[in-house]
Amino acid sequence: MGLPGAGKTTLARIVASQLNAVLFNADEVRKHINKDLSFSLEDRIEQARRMGWLCDRVVDAGAIAIADFVCPTAETREAFGDAFVIWVDRIQKGRFEDTNSLFLPPKTYQVRIPFGGSPEEAAAKIYSIWKSAI
Repeated sequence: MGLPGAGKTTLARIVASQLNAVLFNADEVRKHINKDLSFSLEDRIEQARRMGWLCDRVVDAGAIAIADFVCPTAETREAFGDAFVIWVDRIQKGRFEDTNSLFLPPKTYQVRIPFGGSPEEAAAKIYSIWKSAI
């Protein structure tokens, strides 16, 4: 999770490749499945619930799922469900003011990726922490 433009998708693609995981990008899910949702808080919560459901199906099948999306509030995170949370905290403001005004830093996460370093270095950190957690 993290603000738009923080580097979530770049990082998620690298980590998904390393873990042989199924990647769900929120923009793609909205484009192909969740066309009915806006960016109201209610619809953001529903987007998170649906993203969580998709990931749960992959995990139930015995694979690893990665959800690449903003997930800006405690309510959206609750709707998504339990997760290994990677907070991509590389920028102070994203490109969408409505998202900036909603975004609350997560209280709990397993990995925080601050500004600096390459996506490959961040992916290596995530991979190491993920492997030690399972």
